Amino acid sequence: MKKTEIYAINKNTETYSFNAFHEFSDQLIGNALSTCNVKGKKPLIVCIGSDLVLGDSLGPLVGTMLVKKNAPAYVYGTLSSPITAKEIACAKNHLKILHPNSFIIAVDAAVGNTDDIGLIKVSDKGLKPGLGVDKNLGVIGDCSIIGVVAGKSLQNYNLFNLTRLNLIYKMAEKISNGIEKFLSDYENKNKITA
Repeated sequence: MKKTEIYAINKNTETYSFNAFHEFSDQLIGNALSTCNVKGKKPLIVCIGSDLVLGDSLGPLVGTMLVKKNAPAYVYGTLSSPITAKEIACAKNHLKILHPNSFIIAVDAAVGNTDDIGLIKVSDKGLKPGLGVDKNLGVIGDCSIIGVVAGKSLQNYNLFNLTRLNLIYKMAEKISNGIEKFLSDYENKNKITA
């Protein structure tokens, strides 16, 4: 597997990339999230995907893990109550009304280059869910975490079904642990400044 990488994609977006099997990737994910929340807004997590397709279950699995850990933030999108492509527009409106001043972290699975399978990418921009299956749903989130679970192909939907559960589970563990670290750091910082 690739070693951990940290790099900027372009001048307008900073993206950090970590191997899901790297020992410290969860801590690095937490650190990367802290650099994205420059205004110190209260975090909120939106986990996108479906439990009907293995490769697309990354988001709901992360949401479920965060709920089980009693994460100190609102978490939307779990295995029992997923936010799928059909709910994106409604979810965006809901978040705008109920949480207008929150720092929204969007989590989703993605397809990418074959060499990128297994990478977790944290970006200081929101994400466009559904791009891997040719859907244009707009941007959600102030910051995003994607897990590259399959390579790009004309049959991306089929590749999502062929993704290994071990990879999805490992990525979900690392992402949820990284978010938990970020939330803990956020709470500690705000206790000190309050």
